[in-house]
Amino acid sequence: MFRGLWSVARKEFIHVRRDPITVFIALMIPMVQLTILGYALDTDIKHIRTAVYDLDHRAAGRELIDKFEATQYYDVVEYVDSDDALRQAIVEGRAHVGIKIPPDYSERLAREEDARVLVLVDGSDSQMAFRAQSTAVSLGLQLSIRQVSSKERMARPPIDIRPRTLFNPDMRSANFMVPGLLGVIMQLVTVMLTALAIVREKENGTLEQLLVTPVSRLGLMIGKLIPYAVIGILETAMVLFVMWAVFAVPVNGSLLLLWALIPIFLFAGLGLGLLISTFARNQPQAFQLSFLVILPSVLLSGFFFPRESMPPIIYPFTTIIPVTYFLEILRGIILRAAGWPELWRQSLILLGMGVAILAIAAARFQKRLG
Repeated sequence: MFRGLWSVARKEFIHVRRDPITVFIALMIPMVQLTILGYALDTDIKHIRTAVYDLDHRAAGRELIDKFEATQYYDVVEYVDSDDALRQAIVEGRAHVGIKIPPDYSERLAREEDARVLVLVDGSDSQMAFRAQSTAVSLGLQLSIRQVSSKERMARPPIDIRPRTLFNPDMRSANFMVPGLLGVIMQLVTVMLTALAIVREKENGTLEQLLVTPVSRLGLMIGKLIPYAVIGILETAMVLFVMWAVFAVPVNGSLLLLWALIPIFLFAGLGLGLLISTFARNQPQAFQLSFLVILPSVLLSGFFFPRESMPPIIYPFTTIIPVTYFLEILRGIILRAAGWPELWRQSLILLGMGVAILAIAAARFQKRLG
């Protein structure tokens, strides 16, 4: 019944030993998953970037800001000097929360009157917005209880913190997730299709056959990438339509600017796919390497969880992932109606990363062909 079992098993062990790359990748993927899911991701959102517009400029106002930071949910990253600057900091993504302290904050507390504090919350991230709102209201109640306990005559809470959600007042999760899915799907299509298709041609020997034709190596490489760039653009158009028609997520910003910046991300995705194809010997290896690249990109880019809540040792890795900046562009245009003045930095970083990845991939591709 089991005749020849050990012979077949021995043959398979020999085959596995001759393909150490596949074994290494197969062992690395669970380790990457374990590290990211068990250590890097934290559902307790903290260290939310916060901008402050302090019109009070006195000890009471500074004490309130210190109380916000003491919760560890807010990190003050800048002080602004106008309402427009406070809103602009949120539109540009430099801050997700804006705190405005009125000029009569100290006087109203001294007169035992209620002092209203406005808290602007970026609703483009529904998870972060809910945490920021609930924490701000809770902090206001705690501070008010302390004030009331020391002054019996106060009839209402002295510190009235009023959060207001911008860009996504209903805090719909679809408004946060669907634009992020656009970036993830684009990367999935461009990276995996490019890597698998080129490796498949190497396995079939058709890639080597093209080398004897008058086509240059650079022309061969670009010609291989163009169809997958077109597929990526078509996929993007389909996702944008479904986002608008099915999930009712409108594009609040410039659709023309969005389409102008999409090819920049395509460069990076195609370059990653081409780079993977230069390392993979067969399609299973290409698939595993693609998964090894895509998994951290999805989990560390801010698609599911804010990058600010990740441990300091992990956060630097989020800055070298192209999809991180593309998600900021997508959510900036679609949800916050951000324009080029607010997104030029992310665009230039993404362009530089895309050019670098594509250049390295092209050099390795031509070397492998040689």
